[in-house]
Amino acid sequence: MADEIIRTLSVGGLRYGYRLLRQPAPRTEPVIVLGGALQGMYGWPQMDDHLGPLASVVTADLPGMGGADPLPPGTGAELLQDAVIGIADDLGAERINLFGFSYGTSIAFGCARRHPGRIARLALGGVPAHITEEQRAHWARAVARLDTGDLAGLAGLAAEVLMCQDPERPVHRRELARRYVRRSFLYALTHSPHAVRSLHRALEQRPDFSGGLTGVPTLVFAGEHDTVTSPERQRAFAATIEGSRFLTIGESDHWVALERPDDVADLMARFFTDRPLEPAPGLAAVPAQGRAPRAPAGPPRADAQ
Repeated sequence: MADEIIRTLSVGGLRYGYRLLRQPAPRTEPVIVLGGALQGMYGWPQMDDHLGPLASVVTADLPGMGGADPLPPGTGAELLQDAVIGIADDLGAERINLFGFSYGTSIAFGCARRHPGRIARLALGGVPAHITEEQRAHWARAVARLDTGDLAGLAGLAAEVLMCQDPERPVHRRELARRYVRRSFLYALTHSPHAVRSLHRALEQRPDFSGGLTGVPTLVFAGEHDTVTSPERQRAFAATIEGSRFLTIGESDHWVALERPDDVADLMARFFTDRPLEPAPGLAAVPAQGRAPRAPAGPPRADAQ
């Protein structure tokens, strides 16, 4: 049974923390998981199940998330990247495996660009590499609901922005996922001190996915119906990373980690232990420069969230 440890650190005068599920006999370097802006250290139980037997697993409340201090306006991305390296230093880990999802991809990618020697492997899922002006306008309409106190309306509009609405595109447990996303936003808006600032930050800041990356083994994956940034554009982003791989997960959209949690966690376990990716359920894996065919969906799982 792995030990759970909670640690508190500081960066730039801001308090933050991480949760360590320690594996005494790891097969690979520690895995640090960075999720969406409204997710914290307790949002990734499936990673514990799949990665816990293989590696020490770290989830974090970085500044601006969970129970950490809020991010002051205008704070640069470098501070969050420094916070990740601070965790690695506190672990005593020369190198780490780094998994970033959605909002967390910009932190993970920037961290790998600045500190490639510290990253053993990099996995990025649901990369928001290209956001259109139409999407930003829709998001602005959602955030404007804050002024009227219509939090339920904001949560519903946020789900529309982030999820595939096309009924012709199959999404695993679509309605269940939509209800969960709405509830998650509503809960965060009424309980989290960071939620409102996170919504405004999504409007004000454009994450930087330019510049490429060399020297870090990298996997990029997307839900086949991701409408935040299309799989084609995510594949193009992956092609800027030397030697990377790109794949899609079938019957899922931007919330693939919610709709197919076990498949995502299984994929991470394979990648971080250098096992073949192709046998993983629901996947179509090709080099980043190649053409990714549509992924056949794996069978629905009763324990999927």
